[in-house]
Amino acid sequence: MNGENCLIDTNIFLEILLNQKNADECEVLLKKINKDESSFYVSSFALHSIEVIMMRNNKGEDLASFLSFIARSKIIRIETTISDELDALKNMKKFQLDFDDALQLSLCKKYSLVIISYDKHFDKTPTKRIEPSQVDF
Repeated sequence: MNGENCLIDTNIFLEILLNQKNADECEVLLKKINKDESSFYVSSFALHSIEVIMMRNNKGEDLASFLSFIARSKIIRIETTISDELDALKNMKKFQLDFDDALQLSLCKKYSLVIISYDKHFDKTPTKRIEPSQVDF
């Protein structure tokens, strides 16, 4: 993927888990990740958000399968720090983002990552955003 390292946004996983309109495109991305030499990341915050959403939708078994997939995949989990969360508060104000997007932005800046997301809010930030179909394997 041209040597770019990517943070996978929450909505990419939720497309699949909630069987939304871009689910197939997202599944193709996740299947190809283990074969690519680039590094792919997910934030601990994104995983916790997914866990909350899935449990609210009574999808515990699907959540267990998803977490097992993450554990087996080469997707690297990034733990956030208080410093990351404080930076997110600044990003919220500066770029008019909600907290979860602002935290993802903080991690992208900190680790020089591109974000894979359908969320166009990232387009008004300095972080490059691509959609799953734009990932060049």
